[in-house]
Amino acid sequence: MDALKENKDGTKKKSFFEKLRRYKVFLLMLSPAVIYTLIFSYYPMAGVVLAFKKYTYAGGIWGSKWNGIENFKFFFRSGQAGTVIRNTVLYNILFIVVGTAFQIAVAVFLTEIKGRMFRKVSQSMMFLPYFISWVIVGVMAFNIFSSDYGIVNRLITAMGGEKIPFYSQPAKWPWILLFFNIWKGIGYGSVMYLAAIMGIDTSVYDAAAIDGANVFQRIFHVTIPSIMPTVIILFLLSIGGIFKGNFDMFYNLVGNNGLLYGYTDVIDTLAFRALITSNDFGMSSAIGFMQSVMCFITVLLANKLVSVYDRDYTLF
Repeated sequence: MDALKENKDGTKKKSFFEKLRRYKVFLLMLSPAVIYTLIFSYYPMAGVVLAFKKYTYAGGIWGSKWNGIENFKFFFRSGQAGTVIRNTVLYNILFIVVGTAFQIAVAVFLTEIKGRMFRKVSQSMMFLPYFISWVIVGVMAFNIFSSDYGIVNRLITAMGGEKIPFYSQPAKWPWILLFFNIWKGIGYGSVMYLAAIMGIDTSVYDAAAIDGANVFQRIFHVTIPSIMPTVIILFLLSIGGIFKGNFDMFYNLVGNNGLLYGYTDVIDTLAFRALITSNDFGMSSAIGFMQSVMCFITVLLANKLVSVYDRDYTLF
């Protein structure tokens, strides 16, 4: 029995209470974060039962009657399920692919800049939009694309052209949303890639320079391959939200403009309208629960595919 309590190096294993006593200070420091997570992340998860209930104010969460999967059926029978799921997935794929490309490009650009002051100013200017509220961004978009007050239409009419009714032409909005998504997140998103590039051994660049590699050859043959583990891990983390739309962005830029719903309506905005207009707590909960399950399955599948390529790049 004593042998079972020994580690591979021959030392005796410490019991749970011994470890608890030894690391009590660290555990005490960790406890606020653990308590916060339990209260605000795990405790509210009990409300997922609303997805399987016909909610009433009189019954509340626990007193309302069960209705099985009727809330899920209602969502798929509404005629909007296919549209919002398609929009959510395609927008997220577009944001992830294009956003990642721009973030890597910005990180590489910043590392190649020789002037220290110019690099710091450039990084700060690109980081600034991240702190701007989507409400403000929505106002900015209105002042740019509005038919009556927008800068774009004023320039067009000043040059003798006709106004473009952006807020009644849904086909233009995927590109508008992509622009604002990249503009707002490019500075913050490039930080991780910038840190990964800074961690590359400078001797590798020196060796490449000695071999005659120019700037672009060093970028594509040294920098990009070296940060691929970081790119893949961040990609997997992004995949986890592929069925979740950025509600703040879509709602503040598009609002309740029904003319644009065909191209801009996502799962989150549909759930919000179901809750606000019809007080359908059950359907909103069912949509949220479905999103979480689909995102979890997507992460598992993506992680499995990455493990086929290289086991070291996986999340777990």
